[in-house]
Amino acid sequence: MRRILVVGSAGAGKTTLAREIARRLDLPVIHLDGHYWRPGWTPPDETEWRESVARLVARPAWVMDGNYGGSLDLRLPRADLLVFCDLPRLLCLRRVLRRRWAHRAARGTVPRPDLPAGCPERVDFEFLRYVWRYPRRSRPRLLAAVASSVPALPVVRLRTTAEVRRFVDTLPTAPPGPSVR
Repeated sequence: MRRILVVGSAGAGKTTLAREIARRLDLPVIHLDGHYWRPGWTPPDETEWRESVARLVARPAWVMDGNYGGSLDLRLPRADLLVFCDLPRLLCLRRVLRRRWAHRAARGTVPRPDLPAGCPERVDFEFLRYVWRYPRRSRPRLLAAVASSVPALPVVRLRTTAEVRRFVDTLPTAPPGPSVR
């Protein structure tokens, strides 16, 4: 496994899991949020975004976290494994709110490492609604995209925090030596 795609609802633990997979397998990690958003939470031009994703997936090895359904057609064919963090929506909502308050308590001085400069942690009604609706709206689209474009792609679907822990425990720890980073 040299190219692993980690997807799931906001608050499902994609970023944390991607970092741990990358650490254990000694692979570079790519947080798509950091490549997508411009200061002030401004999205990029669609053509520019797709060109950026094409460059990222062309790399020989990566652990990539993020949804961005409009670029799945570029990412899925290059992935060796899809890890789907499919945790319960209430847990995801709780984590999103906890993360927001943790960064607010730090008065914005400790930005999330996966977010670009000029994009402070935020939670609004639309974002909470997205998290709530993820199981009914986004999950079916994701699974359909996998089934239609890359049906042979191995998928690990993690539905509980215990399953996430067990999955991580199955990963080898990278031996000392040259890194692919």
